[in-house]
Amino acid sequence: MSAAELEMSTPRSAAERLAAFARVTTDDADEAAEQVGRIFCPHDLTPMRRSGFSARHNCAAFDGFSINYVAYGGSVTIDPGCLDRFFLVQIPLAGTARIRAGTRELDTAPERTASLLSPTIPTRMIWTESAQAILLLDRRMVEQRAAALSGRATGAVEFDPTLDLNVPAARGLAAKLVELMMLAEGLGPSGRLSPVATAGWREALLHYLLDGQRHGLSDAIRTFSGQGERLPRALHTARDCLAANACEPLDLAHLACESGIGIRALQLGFRRHFGVSISQMLLDMRLANLHTRLTQAELDTSITEIAFDLGFTHLGRMARAYREKFGETPSATLRRKMS
Repeated sequence: MSAAELEMSTPRSAAERLAAFARVTTDDADEAAEQVGRIFCPHDLTPMRRSGFSARHNCAAFDGFSINYVAYGGSVTIDPGCLDRFFLVQIPLAGTARIRAGTRELDTAPERTASLLSPTIPTRMIWTESAQAILLLDRRMVEQRAAALSGRATGAVEFDPTLDLNVPAARGLAAKLVELMMLAEGLGPSGRLSPVATAGWREALLHYLLDGQRHGLSDAIRTFSGQGERLPRALHTARDCLAANACEPLDLAHLACESGIGIRALQLGFRRHFGVSISQMLLDMRLANLHTRLTQAELDTSITEIAFDLGFTHLGRMARAYREKFGETPSATLRRKMS
């Protein structure tokens, strides 16, 4: 991410981004706290000095995420506590910020350090003449994808709050936010992304977040995907074969033949290296595929047809397993997507 890409070397030029999506423009701190709180979450906002205070918030919202420009003139203390409903990626465009996330403290500045705030970690910030590009991601969407990738049930995901913009993964995430901001500006407030394009952006953002940034389930995801350690070639082959044929009935003899080792060795290898049985991994693959399909579904989608297409043969057991993993029924996922 370069200053040339952002075209924002000062708070004044930064304020021009997403200008057509203006939600809050005020010099009154109480009004700013109330209006910004409606978009993000309720929070305390305290200017260090009453004179020189200003607030601007521009927001382009999509299904499951939004791209925002937020700027405060002067120095302000922002105390949202726990964000609760969403994750925030904050890329500084101008000025500085000191952030306390749980027991961690960090200072952010353009082209050096950004922040990634998790909904379950209490946060307090001091912004000084600061403008930031902020990506908001729905908490349930992130946690459900982490569950699908890790083989775990849906639960809290907590990230390392520091994004070092000199590191390729963080720099790539920042560049993706710039690209999304430019896309929103090109569309304008009356423009709309197609469902396919929106789904593509969700997938890309989740990939940059869950695969590129450090969090509490990083090791579980790497282990479940077979990347946590040097796996025997046979287990790599078996897992790839299982994924490629996830819609088909489990055939242990075929899997063993493809991997070149016996069935018992394969079963022990899965439990040792992946922490689950072969059948449990297959179920998790199918559930993850079902969840992805439902989050991208059209209005006339049949859950039953998708389930059978993905290899499920017992809808009641499928629904129970889905709820245990994602914390809601398949129909609830579909309704939430269409709402």
